Amino acid sequence: MALRPRRRPHPPAGDRALKTWYITGGTPGGFGMAYAEAALESGDRVVLTTRRPEELRDWAASHRERALVLPLDVTDTQQIRQTVAEAESRFGGIDVLVNNAGRGWYGSVEGMDDAALRKVFELNFFSVLALTRAVLPGMRSRGSGWIVNMSSVAGLVGVLGFGFYTAAKFAVEGLTEVLRQEVAPFGVKVLAVEPGAFRTRAYAGFADEPVEESIPDYGPMLATVRAGMIAQDGRQPGDPDRGARAVIAAINQHDPPKRLVLGSAGYDAVAGHLDDMIAELHGQEALARSVDFPSIQQGNG
Repeated sequence: MALRPRRRPHPPAGDRALKTWYITGGTPGGFGMAYAEAALESGDRVVLTTRRPEELRDWAASHRERALVLPLDVTDTQQIRQTVAEAESRFGGIDVLVNNAGRGWYGSVEGMDDAALRKVFELNFFSVLALTRAVLPGMRSRGSGWIVNMSSVAGLVGVLGFGFYTAAKFAVEGLTEVLRQEVAPFGVKVLAVEPGAFRTRAYAGFADEPVEESIPDYGPMLATVRAGMIAQDGRQPGDPDRGARAVIAAINQHDPPKRLVLGSAGYDAVAGHLDDMIAELHGQEALARSVDFPSIQQGNG
């Protein structure tokens, strides 16, 4: 039998209503944990999901009734439904969903293994969709909520060697754009967050992943990409804790943004890319407009 969200007690007059956050990708040292800590600092409650809950046992115990750690493989739709139901039963509903879990693999567009590229989309796109669908019924019924989709600068600017990760993040951007319009009448708001290079554990795995490319012509390019990722590990300019606090500040604004780029280098890359796009668009305006049917001339009877 489906678990029904419990009604929450009304907060005392003048007090800020507590929020319950459901956050995926709870890896120590990553964005998920940064969001959890920032939410707890604000006095809110947190449901933090992870594939390795044993890593967070002491952390959960230190926060007692305000934090719940649940095991979750975000590519398992049934497990998603179960953890969302458990979170709603425990805290009475979910106010903020942070779709944070994700990871990129490198490889050429032409030569990357089919199974690997589908894995990229399962983790970085379809899990976002499944979690959003699981959480939205409760948000719609309460007439409020936030969905924060962790995209990437790669969702706005293509990254060489990460064609399918880029494609998945572009898909997240498109989904977010339309979802925002669909759920606005129900009081639900949606934010896309595009971090640049942040000092998380996401880069650490590249040292253990040799270049495996089916087309030798792309080998040198991918070797350079891999070396660059390894060289950045531990030197990325972005601070996840500051990033999470920036997102909380953004959603608490009177007029919150639709998307938020995080990090100076990421901001510069996106701004430069958009400037180039606008310049190219204007340069092709005459050609773009030339394909419409000619206007019907009036008065030439």
